[in-house]
Amino acid sequence: MEVEAMKKLLQNTQARRKNFIERYSTSKRYYLNENDITSKNNGESKTKEEDAGKESKNPFRAADNRVSSNFHQLLVDQEAGYLATKPPTIDVDDDKLNQQIKNTLGDNFGLRLNELVVDAANAGVAWLHYWIDESGQFRYAIVPPDQITPIYSTDLNRKLVALRRSYKELNPDTAKYSWVHEYWDKDTVTAFKSRDEQFTDLQPLDDRFTIYDAATGVETGTSSVNNHGLGRIPFIAFPKNKEKQPDLYHYKGLIDVYDKIYNGYVNDLDDIQQVFLILKNYGGQDIDEFRKDLLKYKAIKIANLGSGDSSGVDQMAIDIPTEARNSMLETTKTNIFVHAQGIDPTDFKTNNATGTAIKMLYSHLELKAAKTEAYFRDALTELVRAIMNWLHVPDADSRPIEQTWTRTAIQNDVEKAQVVSQLANWTSKEAIAKANPIVEDWQQEMKDQEEDVKNRNDQYGKPDALNGGDDNDEDAKRS
Repeated sequence: MEVEAMKKLLQNTQARRKNFIERYSTSKRYYLNENDITSKNNGESKTKEEDAGKESKNPFRAADNRVSSNFHQLLVDQEAGYLATKPPTIDVDDDKLNQQIKNTLGDNFGLRLNELVVDAANAGVAWLHYWIDESGQFRYAIVPPDQITPIYSTDLNRKLVALRRSYKELNPDTAKYSWVHEYWDKDTVTAFKSRDEQFTDLQPLDDRFTIYDAATGVETGTSSVNNHGLGRIPFIAFPKNKEKQPDLYHYKGLIDVYDKIYNGYVNDLDDIQQVFLILKNYGGQDIDEFRKDLLKYKAIKIANLGSGDSSGVDQMAIDIPTEARNSMLETTKTNIFVHAQGIDPTDFKTNNATGTAIKMLYSHLELKAAKTEAYFRDALTELVRAIMNWLHVPDADSRPIEQTWTRTAIQNDVEKAQVVSQLANWTSKEAIAKANPIVEDWQQEMKDQEEDVKNRNDQYGKPDALNGGDDNDEDAKRS
């Protein structure tokens, strides 16, 4: 791509990119417990004592506690833990190929999937990039969502036709940051750089990629263009929902209301709920002398003016109405978990719940997780097909791919085991292995069962019926 064409593309996608980054940044702030209530403290939760050096403009409202509630992080991690703690099992109807795919995804695939759920919840869509390294090995990594601006076709298929990736990079020679802009299509990637996001000084990044001679493999120079040779844009979107909307905006207003009520409550406790002493005809010189006399002698000097004098010390206490505030806090918290489709950890008090009761507890979370899984299935299928293409599987783009996702939730294992036991005689071994509550990898369980049968046969000898023997031979042996 030429410089002028790239500059025009960057300018045309910049408004959409900025709007996306603004929404993502807000979600990320709330995930890091830097709610809007803490904006005056640069995102840090502070109480009045920590900010006591500042004088208040209103002496009757000196307290300015700003503590944010971490609901968003709890709700996002709740879904990520429920949906992606255990990575889904991939089955392409070939045990050897299954193992190759599993090895390529790596031992940390579950953690990567968990991170994708968190990114998708905060940004509306998470992104994964894959490539082939110098040694020919398939690699993949998660790309921060705010670096990616996709370009889709305008037809109903909404195919990814190009992709812009922009990020800051530190030059170790000059110790200065510059912007790197990559343009990806199905065949090549072209790199550019600029000092800022105004793109006035946009120029090709000529030393970005190393060029090798195809025949000899000898390095011949560098270029701003690289032929990645993958036949498709090597970025996979993991959307959270159809609109690619971050989760926060379903309940952000409720979190802000909760923070406002809670911190207002704390401020009132600091400002109002204390005891005031009202002195009438105090006989001392100043308030400091009053404090000293009270501490030292447990007594106060009062000037008596004669008959009918009302000299003395009265006590005044101001109480705060708590019932309305507590009720509003509880209602707001309940609504947060309802709108976020999460589980309030303080609301479940049953110690011996049945399987049905547990399912009801997880019902809202399951609806949200099932929707996320539906969108992630397509993305994961695309990743598996990319791996199979790298492995040169002939039918990589058409082979059926089965995914088995496992939820991480409290469950009544006794009830589940009883159901499995009752259905064992009328259900396939594969279905039993998948439903067994003590089995984590059903494919490995099937292999273990086959190995156990083989070991028993080797130890005791196979029955003649299995060996193809006949009854006459057995009768002859007996005689």
